[in-house]
Amino acid sequence: MNFKPYIATILTSCFLFISCNSEQKLTSNGPNVTTVSEAKLDSLLKLMTLDEKLSLIHASSSFTSGGISRLGIPELVMSDGPHGVRHEHGRGWAALEDADDKATYLPVGISLASTWNKKLGYEYGAVLGNEAKQRGKNVLLGPGINIIRSPLNGRNFEYLSEDPFLAGAMAVGYIQGLQDQGVAATPKHFAANNQETDRHNIDVIISKRALHEIYLPAFKAAVQDGGAWSIMGAYNKINGQYTTHHEYLNNVVLKGEWKFDGVVISDWGAVKNTREALLNGTDIEMGTELLSDFSNPDYDNFYLARHAKQLIESGEVDESIVDDKVRRVLRLMARTTAMSNHGPGKRNTAEHQEIALEVAREGIVLLKNDGLLPLDKTKIKTLAVIGHNATRLFAQRGGSSQVKPLYEITPLEGIKNLVGDDVEVLYSEGYEPYYDESLFMDVSGEAASQSRENKRDVEMAQSSNKNLMQEAIALAEKADAVIFVGGWIHGHDGMPWGQGTYDAEARDKLNLKLIFGQEELIREINRVNNQTAIVLIGGSNVEMNNWLPESRAYLHAWYPGMEGGTAIAEILFGVVNPSAKLPMTFANSHEEYPSHSIGEFPGNKTVKYSEDIYVGYRYFDTYEKQVTFPFGYGLSYTTFSFTDLKLTQKDNKVMVQCTVANTGDRDGAEVVQVYIHPKQSTVDRPVKELKGFGKVKLAPGDSTIVTIELDESTFKYYHPIEHKWLTEPGRYEVQVGNSSRDIKLKAEIAL
Repeated sequence: MNFKPYIATILTSCFLFISCNSEQKLTSNGPNVTTVSEAKLDSLLKLMTLDEKLSLIHASSSFTSGGISRLGIPELVMSDGPHGVRHEHGRGWAALEDADDKATYLPVGISLASTWNKKLGYEYGAVLGNEAKQRGKNVLLGPGINIIRSPLNGRNFEYLSEDPFLAGAMAVGYIQGLQDQGVAATPKHFAANNQETDRHNIDVIISKRALHEIYLPAFKAAVQDGGAWSIMGAYNKINGQYTTHHEYLNNVVLKGEWKFDGVVISDWGAVKNTREALLNGTDIEMGTELLSDFSNPDYDNFYLARHAKQLIESGEVDESIVDDKVRRVLRLMARTTAMSNHGPGKRNTAEHQEIALEVAREGIVLLKNDGLLPLDKTKIKTLAVIGHNATRLFAQRGGSSQVKPLYEITPLEGIKNLVGDDVEVLYSEGYEPYYDESLFMDVSGEAASQSRENKRDVEMAQSSNKNLMQEAIALAEKADAVIFVGGWIHGHDGMPWGQGTYDAEARDKLNLKLIFGQEELIREINRVNNQTAIVLIGGSNVEMNNWLPESRAYLHAWYPGMEGGTAIAEILFGVVNPSAKLPMTFANSHEEYPSHSIGEFPGNKTVKYSEDIYVGYRYFDTYEKQVTFPFGYGLSYTTFSFTDLKLTQKDNKVMVQCTVANTGDRDGAEVVQVYIHPKQSTVDRPVKELKGFGKVKLAPGDSTIVTIELDESTFKYYHPIEHKWLTEPGRYEVQVGNSSRDIKLKAEIAL
């Protein structure tokens, strides 16, 4: 008689019992962390052969890692989707045709960070988790929390901020919202993955101080405050070793100092060495063969498959190393929907669409307004909407973060829906995207170098379609008001993935110049109609000096998701009062950023982070450099006052209190930003570092007391020689304002 089916059933029931009866405990730093009996995990581990153990730690298809059918252990199912669950792939790489895989397309990561609203971060993650669960996913590959070091990075739209505190704070809510649905978050890409050019080969040369103060804190918050169950390694090297199997990053910091008990998943194709992957903390290897043979991948040829088996059977690596990885994978399965009952999920619900809309409303930044906005539709008979991006769809572009949405409301549709029959809306494309691969930095360092040296290509990127331009100018001239919708794009229609793109995975921008002749077009529209509002879409800023002074209003919309057109229209016409703040500094040229003026970008095989800790506003404010719009900046249709700053100390914490009042005539929301600066220090410190924030909504005339807690880590720095966190005694200035350049209140405290 064959007893195997009965044994498998019993074992599966035991493992389900382990999973479903996991203890829930609330840790001191907040997140819900599922703890699993290690003894029960070990008992299951002892039943496995070496081949079965190895099957759990490498891919079994494009988006699954292996299972053990004999023991009733399923494959672990993953999906891209930092702002929406990616379309279905099945076992292969190509998207499945006619699959039921439409999903809520949320505003991108940098838009979420622009809300400065931690509650929205949680709701955002909950939408993703709910929809991933409904689609049968156990692990979602997000959020992207790499620091925005240069505005040229083609993947900045996925990331959150140039500031590690803001990035970490917004990631925590996202992670908790996602994992409360039983789907693992995978903060990525660990670490210092700050450019796409030559991303598989570059070696980031960086000090330990910059690593710990700038590039690791968001990941630390994701692990210790968010309770992330998995984390994704990056492609690049740091100081000579690939990050996905980096001894210091994974073993010393992540699993050592931070006590991370989850799974380190490689980025797809990021594992380069079997011994290092075994010994230096890689727990699941994904995507290796897909990069060389999409049609017939040999999963047993992965580094952590038969190659790992050879090292173990020869005695060069102890099998206990694999046991630790398998134990982590089983723990992840127990925590997630893989082996636990977290209830049914929902997808494409009205509630999810409303959250997408609310994130867009709070994430779109009003940067300039001389009184033109909000527009009054009762005073406009003819409205000209001009610009290719007014009708362009973005959801299914950009690389691995693409989403197949149920719908996507464009700016033109949103405007027409809002004004209805009261206003005649006329549209002109104005400019035309075109394709020229030589214009873009390639993943190849050689191609990137050639592109940077070819000035003719840079000039071509600014050229325009004269016929479209003249049509648009004629339309603007006869309209009562104009809304120009332009900016960056993800990619071009009909072009292969990753080719000819600006904001996209595997490509970086050459500069910040508006593409396809938009700059000239804006100037001409402003010349013929002074009732023009500029709306730019994209993952970063653009050069503005040649058109912004003559422009009366400027709204930066990022990539605002499936309800983005609705939110843009609501802000333009005053249905919604904007409240977003910039999560990155907007300087006029990429050459003004420290990654270019002091450090290297994109480098040549090595990339020296010579700017060290002086990233973003830390550099611009400390060295008093001119910027177009500072970090934390954003306008409202109402006004606010800050008064009565009070600092109190208790139990190694500092409580910062101030009164915020709405002094205008509209409901609105303001972000209270708290920065600190030591008055004396034995090492260089920036003139300000963000250490707390809170968002408050107030009716006209109302006020509230805002309290922000600063714990003892707020005042620490990472000593460049002793390589540890220290707090220097002395006086510290606490600065409270609504941008890094608009400090309303200051006070000092002694530590």
